[in-house]
Amino acid sequence: MTLERLWIAIAAVLGGTAVAAGAFATHALKPQLSDRLLAVFETAARYQMYHALALLLVVLIRSQGLGASGWLTAAGWAFIAGTAVFSGSLYALALSGQTILGAVAPVGGAALIAGWSCLLAAGLLGAAKS
Repeated sequence: MTLERLWIAIAAVLGGTAVAAGAFATHALKPQLSDRLLAVFETAARYQMYHALALLLVVLIRSQGLGASGWLTAAGWAFIAGTAVFSGSLYALALSGQTILGAVAPVGGAALIAGWSCLLAAGLLGAAKS
């Protein structure tokens, strides 16, 4: 399996579970959670979807040879790790109410920012395709 195919599969799982999480929040969690914790859960689902799409963008750019491959590889892995840590910690916080889990989210957020920075570098440093 190529890296691109693996990332497409991961993006599909992230996107599908983001939709499921959003539906779960609306239908099952709304009566169970405070407005603040529901908003935290919804933020996790939203960022998960954004970065599922960002991962697909990385696959597209990489498959077209439009960016520096090493930077694109770093961006893809950063988006995957960042989504797992950022959204995962927010889901856990919302469902458990353990506020200490909120301290983990910035680590995931930093990985997401690193992914976007790597994507920037891939674009600036990649060879132009005619």
